[in-house]
Amino acid sequence: MVFSIESRKQDIEVLKNETLDVLIIGGGITGAGAALQASASGLKTGLVEMQDFSEGTSSRSTKLVHGGLRYLKNFDVEVVADTVQERAVVQGIAPHIPKADPMILPIYDEPNATFSMFSLKIAMDLYDQLANVTGTKYANYTLTKEEVLGREPQLNSEGLLGAGVYLDYRNNDARLVIENIKRAAEDGGHMVSRMKVVKIMHDEDGKASGAEVEDLLTGEIFSIKARTVMNTTGPWSDTIRQMDDKIDVTPQMRPTKGVHLVVDNKTLFVPQPTYFDTGKEDGRMVFVIPREDKTYFGTTDTDYNGDLSNPTVEQEDVDYLLEIVNSRYPSANITINDIESSWAGLRPLIATNSGSDYNGLSNQTITDESIDAVLSTVEQYQQGDVERYEVADVLKNIKKTNSETETNPSTLSRGSSLEIDEDGMITVAGGKITDYRKMALGAVKKVIEILDRDYNKSYKLIDSATYSVSGGKIDPKKVDEETEALAQSGVEKGLSEFEASYLANLYGSNTPKVYALLDEVDQIDGLTLADTLSLHYAMREEMALRPSDFLIRRTNHMLFMRDTLDSIIEPVISEMARYHDWSDQDRINYTNELEKAIAESDLKRLKGAVN
Repeated sequence: MVFSIESRKQDIEVLKNETLDVLIIGGGITGAGAALQASASGLKTGLVEMQDFSEGTSSRSTKLVHGGLRYLKNFDVEVVADTVQERAVVQGIAPHIPKADPMILPIYDEPNATFSMFSLKIAMDLYDQLANVTGTKYANYTLTKEEVLGREPQLNSEGLLGAGVYLDYRNNDARLVIENIKRAAEDGGHMVSRMKVVKIMHDEDGKASGAEVEDLLTGEIFSIKARTVMNTTGPWSDTIRQMDDKIDVTPQMRPTKGVHLVVDNKTLFVPQPTYFDTGKEDGRMVFVIPREDKTYFGTTDTDYNGDLSNPTVEQEDVDYLLEIVNSRYPSANITINDIESSWAGLRPLIATNSGSDYNGLSNQTITDESIDAVLSTVEQYQQGDVERYEVADVLKNIKKTNSETETNPSTLSRGSSLEIDEDGMITVAGGKITDYRKMALGAVKKVIEILDRDYNKSYKLIDSATYSVSGGKIDPKKVDEETEALAQSGVEKGLSEFEASYLANLYGSNTPKVYALLDEVDQIDGLTLADTLSLHYAMREEMALRPSDFLIRRTNHMLFMRDTLDSIIEPVISEMARYHDWSDQDRINYTNELEKAIAESDLKRLKGAVN
């Protein structure tokens, strides 16, 4: 199988016996992107991840490839320009994953609002220019109060002034990771999950030269030799560096926790993603997003000092979000018992980089005087009283101030950093999903420079802006048409329209490989035909080793299909046990692991305290 438990054994033999050009530690989105770029460029590449791919952070985001419109409140043009342009690149290389989904942003007359209707329109116009969607079907527009309420009748009308609608993209974060990982495997990379680093190794000159690892499936400990070592472990970045006894480590990470809650769309119905101020004058904004037949909302943003592997939703998180959402949608009257599922994730924020990142961007606010000058000049330009160059001049001469504070984690930068320690270990930290490709690009460039300088090994870096991930061989301009054609092919093979559409949207250009399993597997009792195919594809081609891998990260069953989850648990576990030849104890352990994850998602601990 291409990427399965069998290929894992082969990859481990390579890791044991050969010297890699680069060993990547961490299988979240940044590590996955780096593995793709390194493997495609011909480097002998290895990646180890102590959990499942994307399990730590990259499956726990708000599930958007977000354009950062609110940064334009402070005219952080460079940040937004880079973000929306990179978002377009990601949509081009993974067109089956980020999907255009215009966002509605209601505006309320309340103190310290992020936007007024006037400033929102200016920001959206600039945003459209940066995103190159002016004059297209995705161009922004405004809604009156009455139009907003016609679209979202549950929205609180008190103080509502209107809304803006602008382009944003929904995302399947864990799928983006696994599609990068699969493409890296196709290109010769050796990616192994459930493999924990326990020590950084060094050569006779004291340079980082690999790692000692423990196979968490077998308990075996062995060494991996590599010419360069890259640390892409997100919130664990400091932990990995602290394993390196050749360097003095100053901790740089300040992880914050974000929580999202899911309810049925009959409880809270929104027709499209919605984004608004909390109304609590705390500088935060909240998303309310439809997905499948559910609605989820978040996020919180609080400093986190607990177990990095297991951030949990606490009562104060629920109280905070329910207060905000019930204030904005008072007729919904959501209680904790309405919450069907949830997730908590960590943002790998950098405490000390003052908003900068190694791709040359900054994230700083500007003075009130500069804001006033920009707004005034833009208004005059729209009225024809000043020339375009005068707008450019006032934007160019904005006076900035550092945006970070020590007390409010919401003001921390989403910037990234690339550091090379004195023993040569490369650490890539910070950033956000939208920027993952550029972060990986900078890191792999550095690896290639080191290989050329120190080992006389020359590689030409691929153009990752045009190099599609696995499943991404779809025309980005014809995603709907090509996805529909893939779905129709499934209907012709005996799938229902719903099942075929589900698979085509999940797997993109890999969908024919999924359909091909119809000739090899029988429908599993208790599973639909689509779920049978999906499960076998996940085990054979996507390294799904445990039930939680499949039900949480290869698909979204636990989060957005909670109604049918309980009925498929037993058949999924039974088929995985048969396929992987689990012992009775393995089956018990993996079942218990899944039950614990579901209990956390269901908030059983908190609901028990309430009831």
